Amino acid sequence: MTDTTDTADTTGTTGTPGTPPSEAAPSAPSRRALIGWGGAGLALGAAAAGGAVAVARTGDDVDPAATDLGAAIAFHGAHQAGIATPVQDRLHFAAFDVQTDDRAEFVRMLKDWTAASRRMTGGHTVGEGAYGGLAEAPPDDTGEALGLKPSRLTLTIGFGPSLFAKFGLDDRRPEALVDLPKFPGDALDRARSDGDLCIQACADDPQVAVHAIRNLARIGFGKVVIRWSQLGFGKTSSTTPEAQTPRNLMGFKDGTRNIAGTETARLKKFVWVDGKDTDAKSAWMTGGSYLVARRIRMHIETWDRTSLQEQEDIFGRDKGEGAPVGKAKERDKPFLKAMKPDAHVRLAHPDSNDGATLLRRGYSFTDGTDGLGRLEAGLFFLAYQRDVRKGFIPVQRNLSRLDALNEYIQHVSSAVFAIPPGVRDKDDWWGRTLFSEEA
Repeated sequence: MTDTTDTADTTGTTGTPGTPPSEAAPSAPSRRALIGWGGAGLALGAAAAGGAVAVARTGDDVDPAATDLGAAIAFHGAHQAGIATPVQDRLHFAAFDVQTDDRAEFVRMLKDWTAASRRMTGGHTVGEGAYGGLAEAPPDDTGEALGLKPSRLTLTIGFGPSLFAKFGLDDRRPEALVDLPKFPGDALDRARSDGDLCIQACADDPQVAVHAIRNLARIGFGKVVIRWSQLGFGKTSSTTPEAQTPRNLMGFKDGTRNIAGTETARLKKFVWVDGKDTDAKSAWMTGGSYLVARRIRMHIETWDRTSLQEQEDIFGRDKGEGAPVGKAKERDKPFLKAMKPDAHVRLAHPDSNDGATLLRRGYSFTDGTDGLGRLEAGLFFLAYQRDVRKGFIPVQRNLSRLDALNEYIQHVSSAVFAIPPGVRDKDDWWGRTLFSEEA
């Protein structure tokens, strides 16, 4: 878990507003193609929640003041949505393993996923919908999102290190897509780690997010299979400066001074891959980013018996206002030397990590109990950066050795993904810059 205040957690999206049915229909897969996707549904459930504040986009800039309830987020753009986009309240994250070795079949699936995602983020059903089609065939859409608003749904795809070997693309794996080292204190469950590719679905309604992952998994039946997934709620960081800073399950404000979706200079410096970062073989990543996903379990029962003073010393901020030690307001610039040497904020701050800054987009999670009556809860940490070697790795190396918070948390799963650039228009598709020979 990295700095709840200063490790930059931005999420920027770029794109054009939700595609209306008339525009999406030509690129949407036909009913025949959808039947070929397979009829195996993914048994998932989620409670419906209300819509939230919507966002409008112009070019690469986010308008956080937009207030059209339940509106659609732009799907097209130079960068994928779901990174610098104002953070939604709910998450369904899924990592997949590839089952096919047929490159053409996999590319066809990516195109089908793109078409379906274009429609779902615009608030439309997949293909020809959930009813009214051939009675002898499964409907194109599973139907649980019928009548619901787009709820600012964003879908973001990433490619894991293992994907490149499966399709003979080792020479196109970016140097920045490194396998993460083992950090002190890690207790990683390999069954819940890694993956050939991932989909991050964020929305203000959990049923909309679950519907998206369920339908993409169904479309990919026979080509990919879900390796692991994670539901999240209550965003633990914000990319909208004027918004109230959210709190994590430890009760502390999380994400103060995170990179904002409107801070184009910081996004360019710390989040988006630049042409200078790539060579001829990895130029396909220009405009993309790198994602580190970590499931961090919190020892809630132990934390809840810890004194307030110790809690505040561990974080380096007061619990009420969120102000750094010795300061009055949450967003006052922290004076790191006033904090204890092992304070979380001090160790995660860019000044303690040679300027390393992350765009954080994490969520809280609770997954019942562990069989001993202890709450299975914590932070699903998501961090975007321009280069994992200069971003997450040095920050986590510092935290894993010295952070007083380590007594109360443990990293239990881990994955890293290359996030390709955005889908430019209705003729573009996820992964084209990597898989298209012409590109």
